[in-house]
Amino acid sequence: MRFTLNGAERTVSVEPRVTLLDALRERLGTTGPKKGCDRGQCGACTVHEDGRPVLSCLTLALTVRGKEITTVEGLADGDELHRVQQAFIDCDGFQCGFCTSGQVMSAAALVDSGRPGTDDEIREYMSGNLCRCGAYPNIVDAVRQAQGGPVKQRGARKPGAGEGAGKRGAGKPGPGERGGGEA
Repeated sequence: MRFTLNGAERTVSVEPRVTLLDALRERLGTTGPKKGCDRGQCGACTVHEDGRPVLSCLTLALTVRGKEITTVEGLADGDELHRVQQAFIDCDGFQCGFCTSGQVMSAAALVDSGRPGTDDEIREYMSGNLCRCGAYPNIVDAVRQAQGGPVKQRGARKPGAGEGAGKRGAGKPGPGERGGGEA
């Protein structure tokens, strides 16, 4: 089948049961979309299909024949980041980073749609994307910044500072630390 991936025409041979997520990651080496739950519940696999966000783990690869697929790798324009990508960096909208590509793709769809939104509307729109680290306030700030709206100045989080400092359970890494087990 042929389709456009991040602006380049691609051809890939897949069986009818192969998901878009598996085709992207395993056959085309595009690792931005993450395999989180593989059930359409976490949003880590979010990509754009002809400009709208879709869960690639629930999308059969053959259904995107002739369509344009954009992953987080395709948002930037050369060396210039998409305004949502830059806002996620500026507002520290990620911690472990596992959900970040899906969060960015959903946020970019919202911002690019031109729909203004209150914080509650942003949270509702982004509710299909889960963040295990709880970076939600900073994600809302990133969306607000990308929309050109006011941002609450929370500041970058530092290892060992802020919410939950000193309350981490055994084996749970803090920000900036590598841990095993979950991911």
